[in-house]
Amino acid sequence: MDTNHPARYWHMLDDGRMQCDLCPRDCRLHEGQRGLCFVRMREHDRMVLTTYGRSSGFCIDPVEKKPLNHFLPGTSILSFGTAGCNLACKFCQNWDISKSREMDTLADAASPEAIADAAVRAGCSSVAFTYNDPVVFAEYAMDIAAACRARGIAPVAVTAGYIHPEARRDFFATMDAANVDLKGFTDEFYVKLCGARLQPVLDTLSYLRHETDVWFEITTLLIPGKNDSDAELKAMTTWIMRELGPDVPLHFTAFHPDYKMTDLPRTPAATLQRARRIALDAGLHYVYTGNVFDPEGGTTYCPACHEPLIVRDWHAILEYRLTDNGHCPACDTAIPGRFTHFDHAFGRRRIPIRMSL
Repeated sequence: MDTNHPARYWHMLDDGRMQCDLCPRDCRLHEGQRGLCFVRMREHDRMVLTTYGRSSGFCIDPVEKKPLNHFLPGTSILSFGTAGCNLACKFCQNWDISKSREMDTLADAASPEAIADAAVRAGCSSVAFTYNDPVVFAEYAMDIAAACRARGIAPVAVTAGYIHPEARRDFFATMDAANVDLKGFTDEFYVKLCGARLQPVLDTLSYLRHETDVWFEITTLLIPGKNDSDAELKAMTTWIMRELGPDVPLHFTAFHPDYKMTDLPRTPAATLQRARRIALDAGLHYVYTGNVFDPEGGTTYCPACHEPLIVRDWHAILEYRLTDNGHCPACDTAIPGRFTHFDHAFGRRRIPIRMSL
C-alpha cells in the first residue's frame, strides 16, 4: 500500500510555500518539509499523508475506556492509532506513539475495509481512532469511518478538537461519537504546556453541540498545580453549562508523571472528587472521575430521582438498570446518550490483536 496518500486541506502561498489548512497551526512548508505533526508532508507540490494505511497497533477495549459512559455502554470497541500529533503537550500520556517518527512505530498495515471487517469479526460495536489524534490522519480516519458505517460499526474519534472549520465539518460528518480533550481552561495553559490555543477547542465543542448529531463527551486531565484550581474549574464548568448545556458528560481523569513532566506528583483522588463537586454545583448532570478508585464518581445517576443507573468499577459495569431506550426505570426520565439493549458487559479486558484476526 502506498502510504504517501494525497491529503486535503492545503493551498499555495504567493511566496511559493504550501500552507496546511487542516488545523490552526497553519504550517507553511517548502518542498519535502513536514508539518509539526510530522505526518503531513509537501511532496512534489502536493500535500501527502505519510501514515495512511498503517497503525501503531490494534486493541479491543471496553468503550468506557475511551472514556465514553453514555455511548453503547458495556460494548467492546476496536481501538487503534497511527503516529504524530498536532499538539505538543508536555504531559502526553501516549508520547511514545504521538511523538514518534512513524517509521519506528507503525508495524501493522491495514486498509479501511480490513479494519471494518476486523471489527465485525471481533464482535465490536464501534471503532475508535485514538492513542494519537485522528485529526492528523483525517483522510485515513474518514475512509475507515465510511467503511465501518457500511458494516454497521460506529466510528468514534478521541481527539483534542484542534481543527479548522472546513476540515471539522468533513471530519465529524463521518463520526457517530467523540471524546474531546479539554486540556485546561486558560490560554496560558494551552500555549505553555500544549503549544496550542484554547479558543479553537471551544469552537469545536460548540460546533459538536449545536451543529451536529455526534454524541460527545469531554475529558479533562487534571494536573496538580497547573489546571486544577477552584477558579479554573468553576470557569470551565460554568462555560460548559452555559454553552453546551447540563447533559454533556464530563470526565475528570488523574495525571501520572510522564514525557516532559516527570517532576510532578500523581493527581490525588481528592482533587478529582473536588472537581466533580464543582461541576455538579455548576449544574452539570453527568460528571465522572477516572484513573482512580471512586465508585461514586464512576456511577451514572438519574438527575431527577438520583437513582444509580449504571454502577461502574473503573471500566467495568457492576450494575445496569437503564431501560433499553435509555430511561430511568424508577421515574422514566430519559438519560441522554446512545443506548441499546444491555445483555452483558464486555468487562475491563484489553485484548491486543493483529489484522490477521
